[in-house]
Amino acid sequence: MNSFTSEWLALREPVDHRSRNKKLLASVTNYLDQIASIHASAIHIVDLGCGSGSNLRALAPAFHDAQEWTLVDSDPKLLHAAQTALLEWCDDSIVIQNDLPASGHGSLTQSLILIKNKKKINVNFQCADLSKDVHLPIMATADLVTAAAFFDLTSEIWLQQFCATLRKPLYATLSYNGSENWHPEGPSDDSVLKAFHLHQTTDKGFGAAVGPNAAKLLIKLLTDRAYRVFVADSPWVMDELDRPLIEQLASGTATAVKETTLLPAETVDQWLQSKRNAIKCVIGHTDIFACP
Repeated sequence: MNSFTSEWLALREPVDHRSRNKKLLASVTNYLDQIASIHASAIHIVDLGCGSGSNLRALAPAFHDAQEWTLVDSDPKLLHAAQTALLEWCDDSIVIQNDLPASGHGSLTQSLILIKNKKKINVNFQCADLSKDVHLPIMATADLVTAAAFFDLTSEIWLQQFCATLRKPLYATLSYNGSENWHPEGPSDDSVLKAFHLHQTTDKGFGAAVGPNAAKLLIKLLTDRAYRVFVADSPWVMDELDRPLIEQLASGTATAVKETTLLPAETVDQWLQSKRNAIKCVIGHTDIFACP
């Protein structure tokens, strides 16, 4: 399964957090409040492809006072980075040593009890290769399955299997939808974006990735299964205050485009030089909340 560095995830976290569609998040929060009102236990959220735990840090402050999270990722290093970041983020914590052998897959040996803004958040960690395990047993006990910037990495076949086995509400945030606007504009913008979209559909660990089509495909698959699907835009809107992220985005795009060999290297280099100094950049994303 494709993975990312904790440094990249930390760089994008602030813009990720502010870009989530607030109205859709309010709908998710209202749903979980209704769940919490009819049973005494903590609400249970399973976060797929959790990375360094950014999705929890974004959502937990909005959710019910008693929460249990299971963070799932294929990269043990990212799961350990998540533990570290969450311990730094919370107001108080207890680290629980579980009676489990350390291994490359399965639950990590430590779980956390976090206090943040007077909310109690239990956190478990599960190392699992989601490219092979489309449906994890832990999902059957969840009140909500969530993922951020994840489904665009998966393949159409994987998404079909995932939606066919899903029985719980899904909150999928920040799926890249292919829309990009860089300012100032340039003559090669369209050709670079077309090449980048092609690269987005290469194998990211799940087979040929759906890339910018992830949200549209999720909406169709879930609607076909009689889910109620709510959709909202959640674009990254960046200016000069986001210069480090803009520079990394431009550099990453240029590298990806060069790998396609569709454009002359000189054209890509010229595009990169102009975009590193962009004064504004808007990258399109889509949020989805779907209920059975």
